[in-house]
Amino acid sequence: MNMNRELEYMFVQRARVWIPDAEEVWKSAELTKDFKNGDPSLQLMLEDGTSIEHKLDPKTKNLPYLRNPDILVGENDLTALSYLHEPAVLHNLKVRFIDSKLIYTYCGIVLVAINPYETLGIYGTDIINAYSGQNMGDMDPHIFAVAEEAYKQMARDERNQSIIVSGESGAGKTVSAKYAMRYFATVSGSTSEANVEQKVLASNPIMEAIGNAKTTRNDNSSRFGKYIEIGFDTRYRIIGANMRTYLLEKSRVVFQADEERNYHIFYQLCASSHLPEFNSLKLSSANDFLYTRQGRSPVIHGVDDTKELSTTRNAFTLLGINESYQMGLFQVLAAILHLGNVEIKDKDSDSSLIPPNNRHLTAFCELVGVTYQDMSQWLCHRKLKTATETYIKTLPRLQATNARDALAKHIYAKLFNWIVEHVNKALITNIKQHSFIGVLDIYGFETFEINSFEQFCINYANEKLQQQFNMHVFKLEQEEYMKEQIPWTLIDFYDNQPCINLIEAKMGILDLLDEECKMPKGSDDSWAQKLYNTHLKTCSLFEKPRMSNRAFIIQHFADKVEYQCEGFLEKNKDTVNEDQINVLKASKKFDLLVELFQDEEKATSPTGQVPGTGGRTRLSIKPDKGRDKSSKEHKKTVGCQFRNSLQMLMDTLNATTPHYVRCIKPNDYKLAFSFDPKRAVQQLRACGVLETIRISAAGFPSRWTYQEFFSRYRVLMKQKDVLSDKKLTCRNVLEKLVQDQDKYQFGKTKIFFRAGQVAYLEKLRADKLRVACIRIQKTIRCWLARKRYLRKRSAAITIQRFTRGYQARCLAKFMRRTQAATIIQKYQRMYMERKRYRQKQAAALVMQTILRAYMARQKYQELLREHNAVIIQKRVRGWLARRWYKRCLVSLVYLQCCFRRMKARRELKKLKIEARSVEHFKKLNKGMENKIMQLQRRIDEQSKDNRSINEKLVSLETSSTAERERMRGELNRLRGVEEDAKNKGNQVTSLLEQLEKLKKELSSTQKEKKTIEDWAQTYRDEMEKMVSELKDQNCSLKKEKDDLNRLIQEQSQQMTEKMARAIVEKTQQLETDLNEERSRYQNLLTEHLRLEEKYDDLKEAMNVSKPGHRRTDSTHSSNESEYTYNSEYAELEEGSRAAEDVTRGMDTSLTLKLQKRLTELEQEKQSLRNELENREDQFQRARARDDVEFKKARGAELEYESLKRQELESENKKLKHDLAEIRRSLLGNAATGAGAPGSPAYKVVLEQLNASCEELEVRKEEVLILRSQLVSQKEAMHHKDEKETMTEPSAYVEDVSKLKDAGELKQAYIGLKDTNRSPRFMRKPLEVSDLLSRLRSAAPDFHKLNEDGELWLVNQGLKETIRLLEHQLQTQRRGYDSEVESLRGELQNVKEENNRQQQLLAQNLQLPPEARIEASLQHEITRLTNENLELLAEDPTASREARVIILRRMVDLMEQLEKQDRTIRKLKKQLKVYSKRIGEMGAGQTEGQTSPGQMVDEPIHPVNIPRREKDFQGMLEYKKEDELKLVKNLILELKPRGVAVNLIPGLPAYILFMCLRHADYVNDDQKVRTLLTSTINSIKKILKKRGDDFETVSFWLSNTCRFLHCLKQYSGDEAFMRHNTQRQNEHTLSNFDLAEYRQVISDLAIQIYQQLIKCMENILQPMIVSGMLEHETIQGVSGVKPTGLRKRTSSIADEGTYTLDSILRQLSAFHSTMCQHGTDPELIKQVVKQQFYIIGAVTLNNLLLRKDMCSWSKGMQIRYNVSQLEEWLRDKGLMICGAKETLEPLIQAAQLLQVKKKTDEDAEAICSMCLALTTAQIVKVLNLYTPVNEFEERVSVAFIRTIQTRLRDRCESPQLLMDTKMIYPVTFPFNPSSLALETIQIPSSLNLAFLTRV
Repeated sequence: MNMNRELEYMFVQRARVWIPDAEEVWKSAELTKDFKNGDPSLQLMLEDGTSIEHKLDPKTKNLPYLRNPDILVGENDLTALSYLHEPAVLHNLKVRFIDSKLIYTYCGIVLVAINPYETLGIYGTDIINAYSGQNMGDMDPHIFAVAEEAYKQMARDERNQSIIVSGESGAGKTVSAKYAMRYFATVSGSTSEANVEQKVLASNPIMEAIGNAKTTRNDNSSRFGKYIEIGFDTRYRIIGANMRTYLLEKSRVVFQADEERNYHIFYQLCASSHLPEFNSLKLSSANDFLYTRQGRSPVIHGVDDTKELSTTRNAFTLLGINESYQMGLFQVLAAILHLGNVEIKDKDSDSSLIPPNNRHLTAFCELVGVTYQDMSQWLCHRKLKTATETYIKTLPRLQATNARDALAKHIYAKLFNWIVEHVNKALITNIKQHSFIGVLDIYGFETFEINSFEQFCINYANEKLQQQFNMHVFKLEQEEYMKEQIPWTLIDFYDNQPCINLIEAKMGILDLLDEECKMPKGSDDSWAQKLYNTHLKTCSLFEKPRMSNRAFIIQHFADKVEYQCEGFLEKNKDTVNEDQINVLKASKKFDLLVELFQDEEKATSPTGQVPGTGGRTRLSIKPDKGRDKSSKEHKKTVGCQFRNSLQMLMDTLNATTPHYVRCIKPNDYKLAFSFDPKRAVQQLRACGVLETIRISAAGFPSRWTYQEFFSRYRVLMKQKDVLSDKKLTCRNVLEKLVQDQDKYQFGKTKIFFRAGQVAYLEKLRADKLRVACIRIQKTIRCWLARKRYLRKRSAAITIQRFTRGYQARCLAKFMRRTQAATIIQKYQRMYMERKRYRQKQAAALVMQTILRAYMARQKYQELLREHNAVIIQKRVRGWLARRWYKRCLVSLVYLQCCFRRMKARRELKKLKIEARSVEHFKKLNKGMENKIMQLQRRIDEQSKDNRSINEKLVSLETSSTAERERMRGELNRLRGVEEDAKNKGNQVTSLLEQLEKLKKELSSTQKEKKTIEDWAQTYRDEMEKMVSELKDQNCSLKKEKDDLNRLIQEQSQQMTEKMARAIVEKTQQLETDLNEERSRYQNLLTEHLRLEEKYDDLKEAMNVSKPGHRRTDSTHSSNESEYTYNSEYAELEEGSRAAEDVTRGMDTSLTLKLQKRLTELEQEKQSLRNELENREDQFQRARARDDVEFKKARGAELEYESLKRQELESENKKLKHDLAEIRRSLLGNAATGAGAPGSPAYKVVLEQLNASCEELEVRKEEVLILRSQLVSQKEAMHHKDEKETMTEPSAYVEDVSKLKDAGELKQAYIGLKDTNRSPRFMRKPLEVSDLLSRLRSAAPDFHKLNEDGELWLVNQGLKETIRLLEHQLQTQRRGYDSEVESLRGELQNVKEENNRQQQLLAQNLQLPPEARIEASLQHEITRLTNENLELLAEDPTASREARVIILRRMVDLMEQLEKQDRTIRKLKKQLKVYSKRIGEMGAGQTEGQTSPGQMVDEPIHPVNIPRREKDFQGMLEYKKEDELKLVKNLILELKPRGVAVNLIPGLPAYILFMCLRHADYVNDDQKVRTLLTSTINSIKKILKKRGDDFETVSFWLSNTCRFLHCLKQYSGDEAFMRHNTQRQNEHTLSNFDLAEYRQVISDLAIQIYQQLIKCMENILQPMIVSGMLEHETIQGVSGVKPTGLRKRTSSIADEGTYTLDSILRQLSAFHSTMCQHGTDPELIKQVVKQQFYIIGAVTLNNLLLRKDMCSWSKGMQIRYNVSQLEEWLRDKGLMICGAKETLEPLIQAAQLLQVKKKTDEDAEAICSMCLALTTAQIVKVLNLYTPVNEFEERVSVAFIRTIQTRLRDRCESPQLLMDTKMIYPVTFPFNPSSLALETIQIPSSLNLAFLTRV
């Protein structure tokens, strides 16, 4: 590496370099010392801290490779690296693979794919949709991006494409090719319903089963090469495919190395041998067969061979290979297994034999249909031919075994070719092929310890492919330089043509091999010697090993490979015993086996199809067949065949645009995401990736646009350097920064840099930013330090102030405490001395007292002893007397105690039993207080007894004492008279005995007292104990009660909370289920619409091919209960029958789908019919009640009509009077000229007059109409009543006759008048159906509504009413003949009355105002009197009724008179004002005035009073033949723009509904049906024609919803009528129930909504990524990083690119369009929510697939863009529509890009923040996070694992991307219109003049 100034500048301290390493290939190190020119070594420090000295080569002086900046590590494209060399490539791949878990990386035009050995979720349909339509550089590297680029270039350049997938075994070539084909099948589709793309994909499991096997490197290794051409038509849809195969590894059929398997199909058959259809194959376990057990690894972990066989069989069936052919294939495969088990034994040294009755050979012969004798003969013998004779030679056992294996290999190869051939036949169609994309799945460069003929062919093919690859890369580089007009020189690159010549040229290796094969005694050794002699000295690429004479070495482009010559000739010849083949050909029982060995032209197709030409020539790899039938299969050697097929492959590739996928095997142990640098480097060198890097590095690998260079390196420019021309600015700056102009070149649009220059510029930029950062840090740190110093200084001063104050306070406190202590000590000492003196004094006194007391007690004891001796003598004597008594008493007491104890025990036992019972506790608890009170009372009683006993004892003691004193006195007296005592001795003795007896009695009394006291004390203690026990029990019970209450309360609260949570969860679940059901239903509608469109297309094709008569709607049934879908179903059935012949040739699956759908629709129709009939049966039971209600309603209605007629008559008189008054006023003011024509007063009065005249005429017509209706209804009611019952009086006469009081009549009239008075002149009479509906309004609604609250059969009551009215109408028609005359007479009377009224009006006009009123009253009284007399004469009952009517009319006349008086006074005031004004205006106008005489003659016709047109009822009448014109003008040819701008919103819907109302009014069911059907079909037709126009779709969505709302609003349902005005309720539909059609129109609205969403998505899709991600809304925040060959879309807003403002403008356009069309606000909210979901989903998906977008600055941009979207929602008042919530995943992803990502706390914050993101999305964002500047840090692998650990308990979908096709279920809330139908005017621009307003 040559040194220059830039490199010397780069090799400074802390610069990082790569040095070679034996283990890791390359190791990173950092310079610890600046490098000086001439230094012999570099001082380096490794990443582990080890310091080393790296010595430079003294000859070359090449410095080590520099390491790229960290911001460039992990780039999507290796060419984006500034330093392009091997260590940079290896490190970049390792970082992406290990740290970011990214397996794809671009290397210029090559996609490098590393096998992860793990299933990744990056190949779903959502990923395919994300890559579809994207530029290759706009998304992260992926196999889908390569496939999309090939597909796009095929369509753009009209050139065939090829995708070349190569790599080692186990690198993932087959999987990559499979995903590429899946991508084409998904994005392109097919031209028919033949499922061609499925057939293309179905070929994969077949080829994997017969061509893939387990090896030590790969569980599913392809043991052959294949090239699949996928054909496309002119619309670039798949029409077919063709497959070519190369070099099948036949040796694997008979031999497998350890840990390897044979081809999968053998193990699949063995695993499925238990199936009954395979019993004839006589198979068993794979370990029982030699050909499947040699590798000793018959099972692959995680693979079920039985299921795999089922998949293979399904693929065979899909490709048209029938069951018989499949069984034939399985027979051949089973025969091969049995053939391998045929044991051949030695007969002698030169011969061998097969034992008789060998069961495997027998099974083989039975399966292939040959004889056992022939097969055993030719397995051990061989026929030799000479020029003159033919003889049979025996074969030794080894040769016989080899011949057997050769036969097995040959059979399998034939079978393989047969399957490939018939797969191709199944994939070929008759449609002309326009272009194709080829997918080449071929083996990569291989080198093993022993390399044989297979490795030689494989490496030969890779040499050819590498040459083509080098030429293509060089060509692209040259084109790029020429395009940019860059001067370029020839780049030196490795050309492997010499190596190719060594192999395939004349006298090359293959040529010599074929020549040696033709030699009779040719051998491998002789061939090797020929190679040595020919090439050893002439070709430098050919070498001879030193230690071997049977091998040779070739220097390939990737490495040197040593090939062993042994087996080359045998494998090249591919010989097989011809006699064995002849035996197989002679099979008569097995046609398939014979077919395998026949010529290709004679083979029959199992599918019965003839191969089509397809517009191209099929390329065959088979050799030409010679004429010699015996040797036609062996004419060409394997090497020759392979060379020819390889040459054809190269010709094909050269004729296409190639795309390269290089698969890398990261390790040899199949460990997931484990990277072995040695193996990776070896494969990178072999696959040409490093060669691509070398070619790129030799030129100008780094390329920047001028705008990107300016944005990135603006910091290196000074302000004076920035010019208006950015190209010139970049040129000037670059010339200053890089002195050597050879390091860069200026192109037309880009700047080209040599390798390393971008890193040099990045270092300059980083240094500049570092200086700026240091300056900013210096300033901020200074400011922070000064701020900290000032804060500390202030704090120190404050602390000192408070400390000094605290010390002063402490000193003062100490002085106060010292003085207080002195005082306390003084008093304390005084107190202690006084206390000691008092203690001594008290002790002396106590001692004196004790001594004196002791002496007194001694004296007292002496006296007491003397006294006691006397008492003892006395007591002993008394004791002797009482002892006997006491014994007796004790015995008695003992007996009493025993008896009482017995009773107490019994009572105690009883109490214990009661205590154990629950009732006792209840009683005890209930009466505890009473017991305590009783016990207390008992204790009180015992206390009283004790007191009484104590009193007795005291009295006894007193008496005893007195007696003793008396006896003592008597004793003294007796002593005095001793003699008398002696004389009276007997008397003394008796007295002594009595005394002793008294003493005994006293002692016994004392004992009893003591016993009683003891018993009382015991009883008291027991009671207290019992009370305490009861209290304890009570407390424990209360505690238990409180615990239970608390427990119950807690359980109740828990249950309440649980129920509340359950209710909330259930509600959420129900809402989710409802939304899912709506979504499912709307998806079914979408599928139904798709089938209908497909059916329409088929029907149009049928009409084009075979025109015929089509049945019209007029021939359909008009049954009322089936009018909803009959026309559509009839068309479907009819079309299906007419298209039967056409659909026979079409795909069976489509026909079955259509038939299944038709069956489901018919079943649904039948179920709806049954439900309708059940509902009708239910309402039949309510008919009796309805009849009674109807009678009452009819009576009330007739009475109401009578009162209404009277009201109208009075109003008529009032209007007449007003007219006369106005005319009189005009005549009275004529003299002054105030009423001159043209004057203001005249105009005002004339307008009032015209209005009065119009009202008069309208009232007059109402009177006539109401009278006729009243008469007809009376007659009809009277006729019906007479027919049903002759005695029942009419209901309305009874109701009226009840109002006997005049006050009641007046109140009834006032109430009726208040309800009838309205701003309008006319109120339509209440119909019977309306009245019935009002009477039934309180009835509950028994049926469930649909999404807007509708019932399926909510109008059944109205249907019953309609039927009842129809019955009554028929009854009226039957009595029509008898009523005609009476009606005519009544009509004549009305006409006469009208004439009289007109005459009266004419007479009254000529009378003065006062006379007019009197005359009107007199006339009315006279008329009423005459009518009363006539009625009285005819019928007294009618007379009473007439009197009631007269009273009402009198009240009415009184009210009218008062009203007219007020009106007159008002008009007089107005006329005075007008006269005054006119007088002021005409004061000066005296000339030219008309004379008074002329004015007198004008009152006859003062003005022309126009007659007002009849009031409309909101209906439009049209003729049947004008229906097509109506639909054409109103729907098909209507331009939404003009209607939306100039007319009212929803006008077409109103017009259609008014036409429908008229059809309902005239009770024309056919007209209703055809109008609705035509409307629906026309709307579908216009949407099919202009479905891409958002304005059209929005317009018809709004009108369809308005039409649906009108059908609900005027349906007559109470749920919808409560929002209507009284006038609108009069316009309800009266004859038909259109509930089912409402459902049809609702479905149509759903389809239109979905089409609107798709149209809107197509418009927004191109804007979202550019506006939300790529465009820099905040300029300067996002830095532009260097990019590689795959240039991304620039983030700078160029002209024509989309920005966020573009999205907002488009959203505003959508919103304004929908508002102009009158779309419901709720529907607009749903549309906006869907729009924001699409924006958020597409943005997030692209963010997850673009590594360059995952940075901190991009997160800020996204959050700003989201805030702008929220601001748009706020401006439009749509914040509550749920749109903001749909952006939550995107918001959280942007926050995730900006938060800290280092510590565990950060991980916890991320887990709690990103609730709307899945774990896969969070981990993906963290893996993709890429720093834009060197100051940012990457996310560590440990942190990502921490996140995964914390989120592993989440239950969520593993899907990575959001579903952008998801559409929220739509609802159409009922939105009634306040617009009156009768006020709608039809503009002439609609060309609907044939419609008549009714």
